[in-house]
Amino acid sequence: MPLLKKRAFTLLEPPKDLDPKDLVYQVRFTKEIFLNYQEYLNRINLYRQRIWTCKTTGKTNLTYEEALVSEKCAAEKIQEIPKEIEEPALRMIQFSMLSLKDLADTIAVKFQERLFVGAELYGRKSSNLCLCKILKIVVDDSTNLQYEVAWLDKNKKITETAVLNRDDLSWKKIPFSRSILRSFIRESTYRSSPWVIHDKLAKEYGISIDPPQDLKDKVIIRDGLVVCNKRRKNADDSKKSQDLEGFVKRKTKKVENGNAEVNEEKTIERENGHLQVEPIRYPIDDLLVKPTADDPVFTARPSPSRDFKVQLECVGDLLMVWDFCCSFGRLLHLWPFSLEDFESAICHKDTNLTLIVETHSALLRLLIKDEGEYFIFVRNKNRKLKITVINWTEYLCDFIESIKVPDLSGHISTIKRGHYGQLDIQTKLSILQELVNQVIETDIVREKLDEYIEQRQMLGATRRGEALEEGRKKKEEKEKLKIGSLAGGMVNGHSKDTEGNNVDVLANGNGSSQNGVVAKETEGGAIIAQQHHPLDESEKKHLESTSVKAGKKQNMDAEVLAENLKDSSKKDRKKPLKDAKTDVPVRPGKDQRKEYYEREMEKRVLRTNPLGKDKCYSRYWWFRRDGRIFVESLDSKLWGYYSSKEELDALMGSLNIKGERERALKKQLEKFYSRICVELQKRSKEAAQRIALEEAVLRRSTRVRALPRENPANAFLRYVNKWKED
Repeated sequence: MPLLKKRAFTLLEPPKDLDPKDLVYQVRFTKEIFLNYQEYLNRINLYRQRIWTCKTTGKTNLTYEEALVSEKCAAEKIQEIPKEIEEPALRMIQFSMLSLKDLADTIAVKFQERLFVGAELYGRKSSNLCLCKILKIVVDDSTNLQYEVAWLDKNKKITETAVLNRDDLSWKKIPFSRSILRSFIRESTYRSSPWVIHDKLAKEYGISIDPPQDLKDKVIIRDGLVVCNKRRKNADDSKKSQDLEGFVKRKTKKVENGNAEVNEEKTIERENGHLQVEPIRYPIDDLLVKPTADDPVFTARPSPSRDFKVQLECVGDLLMVWDFCCSFGRLLHLWPFSLEDFESAICHKDTNLTLIVETHSALLRLLIKDEGEYFIFVRNKNRKLKITVINWTEYLCDFIESIKVPDLSGHISTIKRGHYGQLDIQTKLSILQELVNQVIETDIVREKLDEYIEQRQMLGATRRGEALEEGRKKKEEKEKLKIGSLAGGMVNGHSKDTEGNNVDVLANGNGSSQNGVVAKETEGGAIIAQQHHPLDESEKKHLESTSVKAGKKQNMDAEVLAENLKDSSKKDRKKPLKDAKTDVPVRPGKDQRKEYYEREMEKRVLRTNPLGKDKCYSRYWWFRRDGRIFVESLDSKLWGYYSSKEELDALMGSLNIKGERERALKKQLEKFYSRICVELQKRSKEAAQRIALEEAVLRRSTRVRALPRENPANAFLRYVNKWKED
C-alpha cells in the first residue's frame, strides 16, 4: 500500500446502508465508493498529487496510481529471488543496525561468493564454459568447498555430472540485484534501525524474535512488536504549552513581481469566527490550477501530426532504436541515417535492404565482440563469426533462439526461409528493441558510458573553473574601478597637506603635481598622497610616448581578437585562434567556449531525456538529429509531432506556468528555443525543396535523353555504411 508522508494510508470504507439503485462514484484503482461528487473529486485530486511513496522500493514524488504500479512491479521482481537464499538473507536482516544500502550490499556480496544448490552457472569443461546446475555442496578433507554439478544441454536437460572447484564456476547471471534486495528487505520487515522481519516469516523459517543482548537496552517488545525504548513527552503537558493562537497565525508571504504567484484565496477559520485569507503560492499541481481573471490569454494548443508510416503504438520503439543507433554510431561502426529513412526501411518488404542489414549486423557484431552469452551460443554452433549480407539472418535466428522470447521464437522459421521482409512492422521493431537492450548491457557499451561520464565530469570541472576565474577577475576589476573612482575624485578636487595647504593629486597614482604630491595605492587598497620630485620635460615626453604606445597596442590586440573570432565561425573554426604577429594562441570568447562545451557534451550523450510533461502527463521529446518535437501520451500508445516554428510558438503560448509540469516544460522549451527553431526551419526548407523537385518537370531534348531523376523518398534504398568494419 503506498505511503503518505512515510505513513500507511487507510482507504475509506464503503458507505453504510447503500441502496443498489443509488448512483455512486468509484475510484478505479482503489475501488472506493462515494455518494458525493465533490468528495470523490477531492479524493481523486489527492491521489493525483506527487506526494506518494512506493512502500517496497522507496521511490518518492509519485502519484498514488504510479506508486501502486511500482509496488506491483517490485513484488514481481522479489519473486525472482531464489528460495534457497531467502532464509540466510532473513537471518542477516533480523535485528541488523546497518542502513538499507549497506545491508543490501552485504547480502549481495555474500551470496555472489557463496553458491547454493539449484543455482545455474557456467562451469569449465575441457577449456570451454558450459551451462551447469549445482546439485550438491561437497566438503573435502581439507575443508575446501567443492560442488557437484550437472551439465545441461540447450534444452536444460542433464547430460552428466562432475565435481568442480569454486574457481571453475562463474555466474551466468546474478539472480538478484541490489535494488531487488532493497525491495526484499522493505517487504520483509515492519521497522528499521534495527530491522525486524514480520512474525509470520520468523515463524516460517524458525528465526528468533528476541532481541540480542546488545540491543535489549535500546528496544522493548510491546504487544508482540519491537519498538524503540525512547522517552516520549507527555501529550498533556505539550498540549498545555501550545498556544491556540499559534495555529491561526500565518507568516506573510511576499509576492515577487514576474513570478506566477498567488491569485487564488484560501480561507482559514479562526477561533473568534473571523476569516483570514492565506494566498496560494504557485506553481502547484497542474490539475489543481483554476482559471482566474488576471490569467494571460493562452493560445489554442495545436493538434500534433500523426502521419507515421508505422502504427502509433510502435513509434516509441522506432524512436528508441533509431536514437541509440545514431548516438552510438561510432561504437557500432554504423553510419547515421535519418528517422524517415529508417521508418521507410522498416516498412519495406525487401529482406536484404542495405540499411536493415547493416543495422542488424552492427548490433550482432558488437554482441559477438563482447564475448557474452550470445558469443558462447554462436560459438557452440561452430559458426565462423563473420556476418555478411548472405548469412546475417542465420545470426539473427541464433539471437532469437538465445533470448527465448516466445512472441519472437515463432518467427524463426520465416526468417530462415529468407522472408524477413515479410514480417510485420511490430515484430521487426521488437527484434531490434531486444537487440538494443542486449547491446546496452554489454561491457563494451558500459565502458564507453563510463568514459563519457568521466569526460563530461572533466568538461564540467573545466567550465566551473573558468566561471570561478571569471568571477575572480570581475571582482578584481570592480576593486580597481573603485580605487580609480576614488583617485579620480581627488584629481578634480584638492587635498590638503599637513599644513592645511591645497594640494592637487593625479588620478593614475604614478604622475606628479606641480607642488610635488603624488597619489599612490598602498597594499591595503587605500590611496594616499606622497611627496615626489617634479618631472623634467624629457621624462614627461617619455611617459606620454609610452602611454600612447600602450593604447595603440591594446587597440591592436582587440582588433586581432575580433578578427580571430570572426574567422573562427568559418570552416577553419576548429583551428586554435592565434595572434597575427606573435603566433600565440588567443583565448576564445565566452560565447564560443559555451558553444564548445555544449557541443562536446552532446558528443558524449548518455541517454535522451524528455523535455517535460504537460498537465495531462504527455511527454515531449526533441531529438537534435531530427528536429521535430514528438508528443507521447501517458500510456505510450499515441504519438504525434510538431514540425514548424508556428506550431512551437503556439505550443509555448498554451502552457500555463502556474502548473508544475507545464512550467518546467516551458522553461526547457525556452532554453532550447533557438536551436529547435533552426532545426525546424532547416527541415521546412528541405521539405519545400523536395516538393519542388518532385513537381518540377524536366525539359527533355529531342536529341539527348535526360538522365533519370532520383526520388528523394527512396533515399533509404541508396544507404551506404561508410563506417563499416573491414
